[in-house]
Amino acid sequence: MTDSEHASNSAGRGEHRDRVIQVHDPGPMRALAHPLRLRILGLLRVEGPQSVGALAQATGAASGSVSYHLATLAKHGFVVPAPELERDGRERWWKAAHEMTTSQSADFLDDPDRREADEAMRRAVLDLYHRELLQALDAELALEPEWVAASDSSDGGAQLTLDEFRELNADLEAVREKWWARGREPREGTRAVRWITHTFPRTLS
Repeated sequence: MTDSEHASNSAGRGEHRDRVIQVHDPGPMRALAHPLRLRILGLLRVEGPQSVGALAQATGAASGSVSYHLATLAKHGFVVPAPELERDGRERWWKAAHEMTTSQSADFLDDPDRREADEAMRRAVLDLYHRELLQALDAELALEPEWVAASDSSDGGAQLTLDEFRELNADLEAVREKWWARGREPREGTRAVRWITHTFPRTLS
């Protein structure tokens, strides 16, 4: 599993960050198995550093709740304070510590505790993807027709060997890397564009 926004799509407005955090212990996995924490982390990765108040406004959660979840994310190394952005000392600012989260689910198959935590994290991410896709559908009426026409939602399937399956994922990773590198910073005429891809062995009943 590699997730860049929820478990992003920005280098953080010019600041230096480590690119990847790899999770392999139950604690960090369970920390991400929460929809509000995933939302907060995604906002910090995409929009850059935020104050607690801005995050509360963006998520609709109470400031106290946002602060609690930020503390949990900080405990596991996902976010760090940004005191250099605090103007009056009354409200804390936070930033993401990494650009993306990765995990290797195959490593946990023989460890029930880590496998359960990994599955909970992945289910929370998939649920957030589902809600995000529905929100995008609802938002189409406010978009210019040409942006709606350029959007795409599709799926596919093929009979592949294991090596071919790996090649497919490598091809998709190369595409993601190309457009991620090009679109890290806003430019004239751009707007935020999101992609969500999944590949998996299909189980037929």
